[in-house]
Amino acid sequence: MGKGMKAGKKPKVNNQQAQIAQIQAMQARMQAAQAEVEASEVEATAGGGAVKVVANGRHEFISVTIDPEVAQDDVEMLQDLIVAACNEAMRKIDELTESKMGAVTGGMGFGF
Repeated sequence: MGKGMKAGKKPKVNNQQAQIAQIQAMQARMQAAQAEVEASEVEATAGGGAVKVVANGRHEFISVTIDPEVAQDDVEMLQDLIVAACNEAMRKIDELTESKMGAVTGGMGFGF
């Protein structure tokens, strides 16, 4: 038996290899979750549906739909509705990202 080893104990190398394998598996799950988030789309509305935006998981806006009646009214209100809908879409993407990554990391709090 090697110096410093006790009967019945496994060498630390196997434990380290197992930890490395677990980390690599978690990395693969995180990459898959991130790809799923990036492929996702969310929809958000403001003004009772007067403004609708669609964004993807890469924080890019796909479309903006404005009720023509609102467009003829108050321009400042329309601008506020667009901003509100965009902010809501970004909040939804952040929640989706946190949910998907939290499922992978087991709520370890990596700040996604």
